[in-house]
Amino acid sequence: MTDQSSAPLADSPTQWPVTATETPFTGNKTSVRTDEVRLPDGGRVHRDYQVHPGSVAVLALDERDRAVVIEQYRHPVRHRLWEIPAGLLDVPGENPLHAAQRELYEEAHVKAEDWRVLTDVYTTPGGSDEAVRIFLARQLSEAEGERYEVHAEEADMRLARVPVADLARGVLAGRLHNTCLALGVLAYGAALAGEGPEALRPADAPWPARPFPA
Repeated sequence: MTDQSSAPLADSPTQWPVTATETPFTGNKTSVRTDEVRLPDGGRVHRDYQVHPGSVAVLALDERDRAVVIEQYRHPVRHRLWEIPAGLLDVPGENPLHAAQRELYEEAHVKAEDWRVLTDVYTTPGGSDEAVRIFLARQLSEAEGERYEVHAEEADMRLARVPVADLARGVLAGRLHNTCLALGVLAYGAALAGEGPEALRPADAPWPARPFPA
């Protein structure tokens, strides 16, 4: 066992050799890939996983520390989930900040003046390469112009502003289950308990999981 007490833990990029690969399914936004991977002991295994473009999410807080949240139907889990604004990185190399600003506008018709990186995560690394960057957005105001026209599940969304502390209690009580909402509000609580939101990374901080031009 390695003693890590002298240095903070950090994940490390590593790639075991892929000896064969195929894509048995290609969807509209994502696909499924099967890789044959050579293990360090020389053995070989097959791993199936979702290939995902990546996503962004926004914990948007107003002057009363209320978060902008959206209730949306999610068919795979057969639930209406309360979520924070989020969306796919539809364009390869897309600037994640610009994508987050777009999603906040489209889903909540809100803009923000202060943006910081709250956390970067892999949502389900055992079965998908999806990477998500969650932003903290503050100094909110109503967006200008017409509201974005919504379709499908988005047409049935409900919008609310809820104290972020209430959301954290809902996560811990098992009432709220959305990944980005849970990570966002708990990370924000950790930031408040630590050096404060001002110490968070800048909104344009590098993101090796989904590189983008400076």
